[in-house]
Amino acid sequence: MIFRWISAWALFAFSASVWAISPYIQGDKVMGGSTQGAASAVEAKLKSGGFNVVGKYFPKGLPEYGVVIATDDAMLKEVGAAGGNAVLGATIRVGVKADGSVAYTNPDYWYRAYFRTGFDKREDAVKALQARLKDALGAGKGQGGDETAASLSNYRYMIGMERLDSSKRELAKYGDFAEALKVVRSNLGKGVGKTSKVYEVVLADRKLAVFGVAMNDGENSDGEWIKRIDMQENIAGLPYEIYIVDDEVESPYGRFRIALAFPDVGMGQFMRISSLPGAIQDTMSLVAGTEKKSTQSSW
Repeated sequence: MIFRWISAWALFAFSASVWAISPYIQGDKVMGGSTQGAASAVEAKLKSGGFNVVGKYFPKGLPEYGVVIATDDAMLKEVGAAGGNAVLGATIRVGVKADGSVAYTNPDYWYRAYFRTGFDKREDAVKALQARLKDALGAGKGQGGDETAASLSNYRYMIGMERLDSSKRELAKYGDFAEALKVVRSNLGKGVGKTSKVYEVVLADRKLAVFGVAMNDGENSDGEWIKRIDMQENIAGLPYEIYIVDDEVESPYGRFRIALAFPDVGMGQFMRISSLPGAIQDTMSLVAGTEKKSTQSSW
């Protein structure tokens, strides 16, 4: 009996570690007709559900697609307490289509990647957020591929590629948090590197901030590169981020962040955007106030 109990427990633990988790969850459809109309309907649902809408994004060249970005007060407390790279989890992104289709970022997926080994002690908060999103937007099938719980805690696309804490995320260092924040705000306001600000979330008491960045530079613009890998249906993977931890400005390296957002994309598809990780690093360096050129530019 004891042996059978131990065997059953071990099987459960193994199953949990390999359980497939999708990056996005399909929500209930809203009234279609236009992308802006669908986004407004989602915004209303989020606000009714107690979320704070901090931005909307309609990438150039993708008239049928948009993203609504929101925050949740309870989860912001968890992100602030975790600190560091976890600030990337400050927002929830909801993708919309002109036909009324909705798909949003799956908390169980993204917070495993951002909280990493600290996920277990925050799992109840993640489940509570997931329940609030279900109430506000509905919860249908997962989409966008999948990863196991075990792989997400220290995610990388394949051997030799960057993880969340890769040193390539480091862009600039300033005298203090206030100075770093001023530089990033100013550069996004000026549109350096053909960028623009989609949203900002600042946790001043924790010296943390994250910005959503629209990239509008030709073939490296968001609307163009996401079409090249045919991932428009998972538009909630956008926008890209730049963030501040204390006095340092950072941005997740492309081969981590893009692969995390689109795990079902094969290497052949990624090779269509082989220069993008380096281009993103160069662009984010400009936003951070440096001219640092990437040393690794391909998949």
